[in-house]
Amino acid sequence: MVDQVFVDDTIKKLIEKYRVIWAIGHAQALMGWDSETYMPREGAKERSVARAELSVLSQQLVLRPELVELLEEAKKKVDSLNPYEKGVVRVLDRAVTQLKKLPPEHVYEYTKVTGEAVHVWVEAKQKSDFSKFKPYLEKIVDLARKTAEYLGYEKHPYNALLDIYEEGLTIDDMDRVFDAIIPHSKKVLEKVLSDGYYPSQHPLEKVSYDREKMEKVNKEILDLLGFPWDRARLDVSPHPFTVNMGVKDVRITTRYEGINFKHTIYSVIHEFGHALYELQVDEKLAMTPIAGGVSLGVHESQSRFWENIVGRSMPFVTLMKPILDKYLDFTREYSAEEIYRYVNTVRPSLIRVEADEVTYNFHIYLRYEIEKKLITGELNVDEVPVEWNNMMEKLLGIRPRNDAEGVLQDIHWSHGTIGYFPTYTLGNVIAAQIKQTIESKEKLEELLSQGTEGITRLKDELRKLVHMWGSTYPPKELIKIATGEEVNPEYFNQYLSSKYLK
Repeated sequence: MVDQVFVDDTIKKLIEKYRVIWAIGHAQALMGWDSETYMPREGAKERSVARAELSVLSQQLVLRPELVELLEEAKKKVDSLNPYEKGVVRVLDRAVTQLKKLPPEHVYEYTKVTGEAVHVWVEAKQKSDFSKFKPYLEKIVDLARKTAEYLGYEKHPYNALLDIYEEGLTIDDMDRVFDAIIPHSKKVLEKVLSDGYYPSQHPLEKVSYDREKMEKVNKEILDLLGFPWDRARLDVSPHPFTVNMGVKDVRITTRYEGINFKHTIYSVIHEFGHALYELQVDEKLAMTPIAGGVSLGVHESQSRFWENIVGRSMPFVTLMKPILDKYLDFTREYSAEEIYRYVNTVRPSLIRVEADEVTYNFHIYLRYEIEKKLITGELNVDEVPVEWNNMMEKLLGIRPRNDAEGVLQDIHWSHGTIGYFPTYTLGNVIAAQIKQTIESKEKLEELLSQGTEGITRLKDELRKLVHMWGSTYPPKELIKIATGEEVNPEYFNQYLSSKYLK
């Protein structure tokens, strides 16, 4: 099966040597999923040590001489390789280059600290007490600074961290994106708030729901989307996420807060977008270095595409309405258009995961600016809560009342993923660009109006444009191949205007 795309003998040997590294990654993914779903809380310390040991072992296996020698041999003949084989060389060379620069004790410490930090964050958030999490965040920021120095960078240390999550991404790239979309989003927000069609509040936001009934709603929405239950599953976690063990085992989570049912529904649709990407990678690439999604920005483009561009569209709400009415008595008295207005409320809000399309990127911009200052030392960890609150007030005119509403709301820093947040905004931008590409053939509303048949066709279009390639091409090149141009934030601005300024 693999022979159909990998024909070079050196590449075949590389993939064979890589399989044990893939197996450790598979185990790490499963352990990570278990840590946030079913693992007893007291298991955190042992689990963090186990994952740290496996991280160091994985690093040793990537850097073992026989694999590095094969990689060097493959690099010498890269011009004669096909795109898949070039992808294997690029991904492995990137891994070898990075891991050579990171001391094993640093990798161990990072994994161990973050393994413990997740559970400290959960408790700190529950108690809205930043002081509990602060010592861990100080360690994580220090480790992130060291990571940037070990990896090396041009112009700014934050560039080294951006590149970990989005190959080739720089501050210059993100500044260009934010400079384009933040001023436009402010104008759209002002107009939406003054017009009133998209409400700032809706009665359904205060309605409680029965968890068992909502679980059935989520399952049927996933059925509508064609979620393959034999290759994927849905569970519950404090913070919704997606993890893939391989092209035939992808797992998503949601959470049930008991009120404002759109939150759990749209977290499910969001994570479905992530899962679909992994599930539609060409199976011939399974267990190879290019089997997964190419980057977090491209990944986020798929989740935001399904959550917002598809899920919050009038045609999809119309498809979803019978499912809601089947299980939720209180939706029956509302029309599809009222449900549409409910799921598209627009208002400045404190919580990123609950933010609407118009204000969402302000939340990312805030985190982006704070992370840059933390890495350079312009901002100390103990200053972050106040800086956070001040920026929130400046950007959206609202101020967190406590740490849970502010600095403690996201799990990402406890994972050590500094440099990750900008990929959310990049994903929004790429999603709008992909929408533009798809609509050069057929309008999205027309596809969705066809129900399951149209959704199937849409998934196939995304498979051909993005999913099937896995990590064959670097992200910037993949977007250019898929859409015909480099990342262009103006498509996002056009999308906001066409939806919210009609």
